[in-house]
Amino acid sequence: MSGTEAGPGRIRVLVADDEVLIRGAVEALLGLEEDLEVLPGVGDGEAAVRAAVKHRPDVCLLDLEMPGLDGVDAARQILRTVPTKVVIFTRHARPGVLRRALAEHVSGFVPKSTPAEALADVLRQVAAGRRYVDPEIAASALTAERSPLTDRELDVLRAGRRAARIEDIAAELHLAPGTVRNHVSNAIGKLGVRTRQEAEHAAWEAGWI
Repeated sequence: MSGTEAGPGRIRVLVADDEVLIRGAVEALLGLEEDLEVLPGVGDGEAAVRAAVKHRPDVCLLDLEMPGLDGVDAARQILRTVPTKVVIFTRHARPGVLRRALAEHVSGFVPKSTPAEALADVLRQVAAGRRYVDPEIAASALTAERSPLTDRELDVLRAGRRAARIEDIAAELHLAPGTVRNHVSNAIGKLGVRTRQEAEHAAWEAGWI
């Protein structure tokens, strides 16, 4: 069942995923649970923020990889403005991303392979104030290499995945182009790669951005 008004005791859930078939399937399966009320879903991070502000769900289930804001960046904005909980779900559970998510006070982190009944139970736990992290992802995160990059260098590489030009990155982060170039140069040196694009890819593969 979907809608914007929850019945007595129901947990109101917002699903954000840019893959329409997956989002529809998740919404349909969660909608079979009598205690869950599925709100109209969205397909990108910015839309997730707007929908969370509008509908004020109990739990937001956010895909990690979405156009524009990824799940963690969307979670950051949502949790700053809405009294809700966030669960990240993803097909590619890169361990470094878990650290990012937990730093933003995300309450749950699960793979998309999670069975529907188990996912519904995670949403119930999170809505009740508990935290859930998939055990395999948690174990991988404990042994994953920590980022050698500064927060600002990570910001620059993250923005670089959305912007082709240094000037565009600078505008997004409110930095001078020369400052952005310095951060890129430092990141390239620390990661032992040759180009900005290689640095962005290495940081993404490690789950740091």
